[in-house]
Amino acid sequence: MKETVYITGHKNPDSDSICAALAYAEYKNANGDINAIPVRLGEINRETQFVLEYFGVQMPILLETVRLSVEDLDFDKIAPISPDISLRMALELMKKNNLNSLPVIDENEQLAGIVTISDIIGSYIDVWDNGILGKSGTSIDNIVDTLSAKIITIPNEVKPLTGKILVLAMEPKSAGEYIEENDIVICGNRKDAQELAVSSSISLMIVTGNIKVDEDIITLGREKGITIIATPYDTFTTSRLITQSIPVSHVMSKDNLELFTLDDLVDNVKEKMSQTRYRSYPVIDDDNNNKVVGLISRYHLISSMKKKVILVDHNERSQSVDGLEECEILEIIDHHRVADVFTGNPIYFRNEPVGSTSTIIASILFENGRRPSKKIAGILSAAIISDTLLFRSPTSTNVDRMILERLARIADLDVEKFAMEMFKAGTSLVGKTPQELLSEDFKTFTIDEDKIGIAQVYTMDPDSLKDMKCDLISLMEERAEERGYSIFILMLTDIFKEASEMVVVGHNKELVAKAFGKSLVNNSFYAPGVLSRKKQVVPPITNTLTNIKEL
Repeated sequence: MKETVYITGHKNPDSDSICAALAYAEYKNANGDINAIPVRLGEINRETQFVLEYFGVQMPILLETVRLSVEDLDFDKIAPISPDISLRMALELMKKNNLNSLPVIDENEQLAGIVTISDIIGSYIDVWDNGILGKSGTSIDNIVDTLSAKIITIPNEVKPLTGKILVLAMEPKSAGEYIEENDIVICGNRKDAQELAVSSSISLMIVTGNIKVDEDIITLGREKGITIIATPYDTFTTSRLITQSIPVSHVMSKDNLELFTLDDLVDNVKEKMSQTRYRSYPVIDDDNNNKVVGLISRYHLISSMKKKVILVDHNERSQSVDGLEECEILEIIDHHRVADVFTGNPIYFRNEPVGSTSTIIASILFENGRRPSKKIAGILSAAIISDTLLFRSPTSTNVDRMILERLARIADLDVEKFAMEMFKAGTSLVGKTPQELLSEDFKTFTIDEDKIGIAQVYTMDPDSLKDMKCDLISLMEERAEERGYSIFILMLTDIFKEASEMVVVGHNKELVAKAFGKSLVNNSFYAPGVLSRKKQVVPPITNTLTNIKEL
């Protein structure tokens, strides 16, 4: 079976992050070595949504964490049992499947209890009274199955098995003093004992040793509405086995059950198991009406398996998927600075100073003699246009231009016309809230001990934000305080004027203006020619902070 590998971009995904993951997953799947699944770490923005709809490409699934969950473990995938099956059948199922527990479900397929091998063995040790079959609600079917019996006669309406179990091993005259209504009678080949049994108001007569029952006894049994069965076992064995026909509902645990869902994280499961002493725990699928899907035990948690990921368009832990430290990173393809992602083994790491990760992905395809499909060529083109701001960004390179020209020919794309449509759709601020604007394209950078947050909003109409500027600044100050940012920047970038208004908060906010030779006015300054966080914002701030600390 092919191993599953998740291909993911960064949190608060942009078009380059999403499109690179989609395209690289298609490339990997075509190679046939792995099952590559493109994923996203958050909601896509309007621009990316426009791109995917334009080219008819499905959105990647949302992946919230790569921490191991119950679903990732090789727990016992077993079918649950009905509460009315016999102890003997439950024990046979456990032996057959090498289990020590079985989940029990009700008529609605909801978890009703759990029966363990200890429950069954304990029931054999317990000294039950001879009325146990009636008290436990044992069915005639369970008795027939447990005793490997054959039915000689059975009425349409079976009498309730509410009486006591009685072995007729005495003279009929003496036995008559013990037989009561609805008793279950075990007898051998003595016809007088059989006749006494069926003449009474018993519910069931069990004939041992597969003894042939005379027709007149059978006829009398029919007239009295008595069930008669024959078992191959002798009287002793029959007496010993019959209590194994008791339904599991009589001995199963059904109160205060500890159970887990497929989505439960392994770390949480370990903690809960450490506080209890059960050998096995039911697992339910809460996405499927709490259906029982199996059992999990402590030994299932002893596993070296890790989820496998390929990172595209980032290599910083703060920007990556939750639980990254617990998974195995196979590859990194990026165009940002080399940051703080650590790996246990050597990996394929491709980092190039180009304007878009999608440029690198397309290069990999072409280098390996692969021609992307029209749809994939389209979304890669869109990602390059987006990340380079149609080559207005200083991060743009001739490589980006060459790759875009080649992709556009495959996608049959009018680059200028498409870019205008995409940027118009993506920069519309109608209906946006301050919370959405600060989360849409947000990245965290760490410079020495300073934690810096930078959100970037592209718009063709920056004046539309004037009415909410006060609310934006208040929210930014609140988040900077909560998350420990020494600097929090909102870049309001006008793509076609090739400039950004820099809105800044944080106790080091004056240093940002100083880094650009500006002064803050109402927490902001205008920065002509500044379009890129990576090349035009982070480097001067880094230099300014470093120089101040050296003084």
